[in-house]
Amino acid sequence: MNSPARPKKSFGQHFLHERRYIERIVAAVAPRADDFLVEIGPGEGALTFPLLTAAGKLTAIELDTDLIPRLQQQAASIGELSIVHADVLKVDFTAMAQRAGVARLRVAGNLPYYISSPILFHCIDHAAAIADMHFMLQKEVVDRMAAEPGSKVYGRLSVMLQLACHVVPLFDVPPGAFRPPPKVDSSVVRLVPLARHERHDADPIRLHAIVKAAFAQRRKTLSNALRQVMDAETIRAAGIDPKARAEVLAPMDFVTLAKATGARLGTRDSE
Repeated sequence: MNSPARPKKSFGQHFLHERRYIERIVAAVAPRADDFLVEIGPGEGALTFPLLTAAGKLTAIELDTDLIPRLQQQAASIGELSIVHADVLKVDFTAMAQRAGVARLRVAGNLPYYISSPILFHCIDHAAAIADMHFMLQKEVVDRMAAEPGSKVYGRLSVMLQLACHVVPLFDVPPGAFRPPPKVDSSVVRLVPLARHERHDADPIRLHAIVKAAFAQRRKTLSNALRQVMDAETIRAAGIDPKARAEVLAPMDFVTLAKATGARLGTRDSE
């Protein structure tokens, strides 16, 4: 029997080992035989093998080469495990779905906390090719993802994710469920990309610039925070108070602002 892998700090590895939480995550994913499942960061396979047992096949994205042989060895008697040795931020999920001949992927994983936000943004860039996502993250991050306007933790991550997905926090996971225990609590969250009729029609580059600028200095009013991209009259004409702060605006208010900037911001982006 293989000895447990040694977690690597450089990869932010915390291996989930407590069975009851593993079972709850697998139940939340509810894998089916016809799913094209993708797991980000399988680690020692705590989620990999139960998901593989349920679905019969699974694609795992793993950066740590030391973990790959043991995953392949243990999976041989369970199902068809394909391992992509890559940085997940460089994986084209849209192309993966196209190569597999499926409309959409189902994605899951215990995400490394130090790059969880970049991974989330990368996934929503490919949201049209993803049916749903089930991730374990730092609880603080999940709180931010699901935060409502007016909350102290409502910000850029809240807005951008809620404009792309339905965000559903599921349950918390304590540090003791991992090896080694992280210094923070974790949470499992479900993300379901919005249906076509639910998606906004603003230019994504323009929208991102507006949201980033609006939250760069939270204490500033919109007219001050956005002065480089739009004036107070334009904000007011969009039906939004230029003296308001970003934290009180609903996600769709940022879409309204992005559309109100017209070609002006597009010109700035190209400079």
